[in-house]
Amino acid sequence: MNATAVLPVKRFADAKQRLALGLDEERREALVAAMLEDSLEAIGEARAIERTIVVSGEPRAQEVAGSAGCEIVPDPTDEGHVTAALAGIARAEADGAECVVLLPGDCPLLDPRELDRLLTGLPDSYVAIVPDRHGTGTNALALRPPDAIRPSFGEGSCARHVATAREAGVPFAVEELSSLALDLDTPADVVALTRELTERPGRARRTAKALGI
Repeated sequence: MNATAVLPVKRFADAKQRLALGLDEERREALVAAMLEDSLEAIGEARAIERTIVVSGEPRAQEVAGSAGCEIVPDPTDEGHVTAALAGIARAEADGAECVVLLPGDCPLLDPRELDRLLTGLPDSYVAIVPDRHGTGTNALALRPPDAIRPSFGEGSCARHVATAREAGVPFAVEELSSLALDLDTPADVVALTRELTERPGRARRTAKALGI
């Protein structure tokens, strides 16, 4: 199967605003860049991923993506996560992708083996919804074919994706992946990620360094 990873990435200055109380702008942007690098490294090690597309209007994100050998789709207008995801899906479809997996750039604990298991043996028509650690958001969305459903990220997106797949008559499952459960949105997430990286050193080394671990 021909699987393409798509990562919509915000401009760094606009990303992770809810972390502003605990991190100044310089440290916050450095953390966002580090998480993206670690995420792309893990994705690059997944055997099920043939190519990776990063959709972003952020020059540093484009530089990181280029260094990782990813394809870059510019996003000059920054109209939002869903618009960027659709642009990435459109590029993947145009190049003949059979399956797209929408992934975040802020899940640096991603285990490529878990990603491989998620994508192995998908039926011709299928949606795999990977929830966040709270069970309400969506941290990854695998679509076969790439237009199986329209993505709908944001608060409550896990339930929306379930409802959309059900309404479209597309087989689906909510698949919990521990390495994709923890994304970074709030100070509590920083605490949780810091604990994970401290208890299990050696993972996400750039992110660990940005957090001072």
